[in-house]
Amino acid sequence: MAKKNARNTRSRIVNAAWKLFYEQGYEDTTVEEIIEVSHTSKGSFYHYFDGKDALLGTLSSLFDEKYQELSLCLEPGTSAMEKLLFLNRELFGMIENSVSVELLARLLSTQLVTNGEKHLLDRNRIYYKLLRKIIGDGVEAGELNPDLSVSEMVKLYAVSERALMYDWCLCGGEYSLRQYGMSVLPSFLSGFLKNSTE
Repeated sequence: MAKKNARNTRSRIVNAAWKLFYEQGYEDTTVEEIIEVSHTSKGSFYHYFDGKDALLGTLSSLFDEKYQELSLCLEPGTSAMEKLLFLNRELFGMIENSVSVELLARLLSTQLVTNGEKHLLDRNRIYYKLLRKIIGDGVEAGELNPDLSVSEMVKLYAVSERALMYDWCLCGGEYSLRQYGMSVLPSFLSGFLKNSTE
């Protein structure tokens, strides 16, 4: 029970921080405001985070929470490709509606220059576990190309999503990330299909 409470406290801090970052910008958000909105204490905040900058790496946690929620919405009868496109569409929709271009750019840039943990590449994230399951099931069902390894397809999918997010940031969010993903990903992922090499 203590572990679950700790997870809930950390999650409340992360969710409050990203809500405030989105509403008023990263620079204009204070640790005190995050503590107030999350209904936690200063001690709790500093137990989990060294400061506001440490929260930048938690965007991947926010994405994983969304993936956890979306995993419950996946219909058993749908193809692996449909599941992957659904996850992308919903995640990119969430990013457009709750993560500013500036914040996403900050996260991506911190991951580029960090010498420490690269949160986006952590293979233990819910994101990677869910992708391995969907793609593995797709290979097993004969939908996806067995000549490509599951790990290879997971990596290619993740790379394509990061590339789309990076380009969206580079262009200052001048187009719909969700719509662009919906138009580009099907062609890219068609290389995963079993008959694409036959």
